[in-house]
Amino acid sequence: MTHQDEALEHEPSYYVEPLASSREWVKDNVIPSKRQVVDYAKSLFPIFGWIYRYNWTWFLGDLVAGVTVGVVVIPQGMAYAKLAQLAPEFGLYSSFVGCAMYFMFATSKDITIGPVAVMSTLMGNILTDVMPHLPQYADTPYLVAGCMSVVLGCIVTALGLLRLGFIVDFIPLPAIAAFMTGSALNIAMGQIPTLMGNNSVKEYNTRAPTYLVFGNFFKYIKHCNINAAVGLTALFLLYVIRWSCGFAARRWPSREKLFFFISTLRTAFVILLYTLISYLVNRHHRDKPKFSILGTVPRGFQHMQVPVVHSNILSEVAGKIPSAIIVLVIEHISISKSFGRVNNYTINPNQELIAIGVTNIFGPFFGAYPATGSFSRTAIKSKAGVRTPLAGVITAAIVVIAIYALPPVFYYISNALLAAVIIHAVGDLISTPTAIKKFWKVSPFEFVIFWAGVIVSVFSSIDNGIYTSVAASAALLLFRIAKAQGKFVGTIRVYDRPTLRRASQQDKPGNGRSVFVPLDLSDGTNPSVKPQLPADGIFIYRFNEGYLYPNAVHFTEHMVAGIFKRTRPGIANPYGSLGNRPWNDPGPRHKTERDIDTSLPILRAVILDFTGVSNVDITSIQNLVDVRRQLDRYANDTVSWHFAGVKSPWTRRALIAGGFGSSDSVTRTVFSVANIGVTNDKDFSSASHSQEEFATDSHSHEKGKPEILANSIDTAIIPILSVNHPYFHVDLDEALKATELELGLKKQLD
Repeated sequence: MTHQDEALEHEPSYYVEPLASSREWVKDNVIPSKRQVVDYAKSLFPIFGWIYRYNWTWFLGDLVAGVTVGVVVIPQGMAYAKLAQLAPEFGLYSSFVGCAMYFMFATSKDITIGPVAVMSTLMGNILTDVMPHLPQYADTPYLVAGCMSVVLGCIVTALGLLRLGFIVDFIPLPAIAAFMTGSALNIAMGQIPTLMGNNSVKEYNTRAPTYLVFGNFFKYIKHCNINAAVGLTALFLLYVIRWSCGFAARRWPSREKLFFFISTLRTAFVILLYTLISYLVNRHHRDKPKFSILGTVPRGFQHMQVPVVHSNILSEVAGKIPSAIIVLVIEHISISKSFGRVNNYTINPNQELIAIGVTNIFGPFFGAYPATGSFSRTAIKSKAGVRTPLAGVITAAIVVIAIYALPPVFYYISNALLAAVIIHAVGDLISTPTAIKKFWKVSPFEFVIFWAGVIVSVFSSIDNGIYTSVAASAALLLFRIAKAQGKFVGTIRVYDRPTLRRASQQDKPGNGRSVFVPLDLSDGTNPSVKPQLPADGIFIYRFNEGYLYPNAVHFTEHMVAGIFKRTRPGIANPYGSLGNRPWNDPGPRHKTERDIDTSLPILRAVILDFTGVSNVDITSIQNLVDVRRQLDRYANDTVSWHFAGVKSPWTRRALIAGGFGSSDSVTRTVFSVANIGVTNDKDFSSASHSQEEFATDSHSHEKGKPEILANSIDTAIIPILSVNHPYFHVDLDEALKATELELGLKKQLD
């Protein structure tokens, strides 16, 4: 007999688990340690983790990326400011602040903060709605935008400081895709009148829902003018350069980098080309230009001041704050996460919230309006080979140069040209047919949510489209939780390949292992495999979701219905007389044994697989207590309840409070088979002897000293789980063996 065989014959040592306490939870989760406080303070400024390692290689990469993005952000910033119903210079201010401040708080090297199409459009809609109620700010709408920026920044910063960035994970990809697609369609359609020159018609409201703008375009198409020639040719040229560079990069892959930079600079090239044309055409017609041009852009920071945050502004914009926060957060976090995955690093959502929050708080001091992460500029920055977040400082320097040196050039930029730039930029936000097809293949419900968000955005507004897709996604999540359904499982004996030829022989201990699969084989198990049912009267039920108040009743109703279907009551007529029968029991007037299917077993034990359950609550535990009482009456006996895979000490504490985990009928033999394991840890000897102070409760025997049974191989039998609650088990296999042993002992005693 080997040392290990001798070990298995000895008495297992005792282990009594102390219950989880509220004081310990508060200490571990509420009151931070000194180390946690220091780590938290350091995490607020990630720059200190890498700036001391900055080198010339990084600088060259940042220089190229920063200059490239700077060339792109200047025309985009001015164009997006017009979407926000503000003068073009405010887009430059926002671009400068976003690029200049982000590097101190950044956990993403790729993201670029500044004015973006969706946020600018939303800001423009907000100003359009609230300015009639704020006549005192009729000439200074940027003050209202600055107030909005400060409020949004404070809220988002608070979310980051409180480490609530996880809330972004509750907004799924289809909702984000619907928001982006609907916004892109809204923005593009709103810019087509400017592109074609018929936006000067007073009756033409380009801020109306997308479908109305589309219809009115054809209604007023006769008012299109020479601006259409500028806008359409510029848009065509932008796409030609892009497609040509893409084709050339595939044709000559060795020069892919060159074609990338040519494609990236297409916006700057087209703007310079058409600005030159505009200058040649309009230089002698400054008062009455031949086509619509940008006009005077003031030099320098002309609107630096303390932001105006008044109650009258806040009362008007309060209803717009939720949608604006959603736009700020989901656009920035989704972009930064995407490029983090592409470039093999992980961003900190909480820190990113702080970054965009601080940017929006201090932006209005320079005249900026709400800004967030930009998809197009982030993609350019990533492909340009950026090395660190410090590239944003270089971009900010380029913007400052433009603010002070280029206003005379900006004067001649065509408005139709800027509309073409916007339409070209937002085209990338529209979900491709391939992505939409994948939505349908993966989840038809979310496919419907995607289209609901897009349709509402087109026929109503971006705000309502956001609320629709987010609310529908939340409703789907709650529905899936509430309608979660467990499964009755059985066992399949699985053998290793070398023992297959012995599978037909008598199964020996140690040959093969038990695998538990749903009885209906709904998990993809081969239909030709027939799971073996547990012994008569034993049912194993697996929870596939968290067991909480939304789904507690649904879980247990399904479980009870399945048990009633597969068992018979413990007594033929539990009500006695006819008058004691409940009104909703339409059975025979007098039930007898002949009315009962005696081939069915009587319920004796229930094993619950809690492997997939991370938390429980008061409602779910009370529901389980009620079901236990119901099944005891049904079986006319005490039903044994066993639990496998309970991981959380708080879940065990809750189950114990509900009266589960132990029983007066439990014997030491059950414990001896259940919840034991063998250790080879040489360090266990010294640790286990210190458990001498643990005493067992009324269900256990005398205080015992852990017994180290092995000599040379340091092997000992020890309990894996607490001995005073032997109805909690490590896994289903051990739970089933313990249940069968307990029921066998009960039968012998009876």
